[in-house]
Amino acid sequence: MNTQHHILQRRIATPLGPLTAARSATGLSGLWFDGQKHHPGALEVPVDDGSDPVLSATEAALQAYFGGKPFVMPPLDPAGTAFQRAVWQALLAIAPGASDTYGHLAERLGRAQAARALGAAVGRNPISILIPCHRVVGADGSLTGYAGGLPRKQALLSLEGASA
Repeated sequence: MNTQHHILQRRIATPLGPLTAARSATGLSGLWFDGQKHHPGALEVPVDDGSDPVLSATEAALQAYFGGKPFVMPPLDPAGTAFQRAVWQALLAIAPGASDTYGHLAERLGRAQAARALGAAVGRNPISILIPCHRVVGADGSLTGYAGGLPRKQALLSLEGASA
């Protein structure tokens, strides 16, 4: 992962554990649970003093999300390949309380034979929760891998009222 994309960071407490939020020059570029798979590790960028508008909007969005309230999405700027960014954009279309399968998402992107590549892109999503990769389930509706761990995936889906 290109950690040079990030310019500022902030730690954010959540009911599921602390997150590290990072921003680029144009938007939120990362949001990771401690110990999450594909976590970039310690970021060599300054820590926000609490005044950054993007990181403040991210924290407010997470507080509203965990409180079951609507929220305004901060500007997003995840670094990835064109295919990864297309997958992450498709994830944003999955409504809270709903889920989708890897195969169906691949079909929606016109890449029906690319379900495994899509799964890899979902797993590399650098913006946990707000780009809702937790809403993607197996073809039979079962919970499958989540970089933040399956207990967190189940907790997020339960919070949203999903039946998975």
